[in-house]
Amino acid sequence: MTELDDAWERNAKWWSETFTNGADIEYELQILPLVAEHLKGARRVLDLGSGEGQVARHLIEQANGDCVVVGLEPSVAQLANAKSRAGGPRYVRGVGERLPFHDACFDGVVCSLVIEHCADVDAVLAEAARVLCVGGRFVLIVNHPLFQGTGSGLIDDEILGEHYWRVGPYLNEGSALEQVDADVQLRFAHRPLSRYVNPVTAAGCVLTYMEEPEPPPAFLQGSLDLELEQAIPRLLLLRFERVRPL
Repeated sequence: MTELDDAWERNAKWWSETFTNGADIEYELQILPLVAEHLKGARRVLDLGSGEGQVARHLIEQANGDCVVVGLEPSVAQLANAKSRAGGPRYVRGVGERLPFHDACFDGVVCSLVIEHCADVDAVLAEAARVLCVGGRFVLIVNHPLFQGTGSGLIDDEILGEHYWRVGPYLNEGSALEQVDADVQLRFAHRPLSRYVNPVTAAGCVLTYMEEPEPPPAFLQGSLDLELEQAIPRLLLLRFERVRPL
């Protein structure tokens, strides 16, 4: 069991209570609708790093049950939470670096806010592309690598009397434990955008769409500078399509 796996085992209850069933505005108003939009019409979908299954459940709900969604998750505690909520998805315990599926067996793959927690990003992305059939779509959602990376954030400069968004060392790859709640630390990896695009295109896919959505206004309540923060994307969505066989 790795340090990362231990973290998700320990914090599965916190995740379930904090981010699912409408508890998190960003998931409810933005992430779930985006995934459903970009995988509309897919009939066999892999949710890579499915956690307690809210993305997988939402896809089945939006398709009125007319699809098969498989959630892959390494954490036993997260899988237990997912299975207790039912909702239609099938769940498999496994890791993204070694997917237990045949080549070209899905017409949709989603990996939402998971890749930042993976140590071997090249292996995960190569595996996501491998299981995608020709014409299939791979939707990758990450915290925006430029604006949400290490050292980036809103600066309240009291001396100059202004607010601005600082961008950290964008090209420097690395990972660090971050305090995400009072008693919760999770490891996040920062990588530049090319580290997400190039492994997928090298595996026979093309980038067909990119979206940098404006943060939901409800998410920014209490902001020091609402106008500025509305102009800084929190998320980056990349949609790839397999155009040739492996």
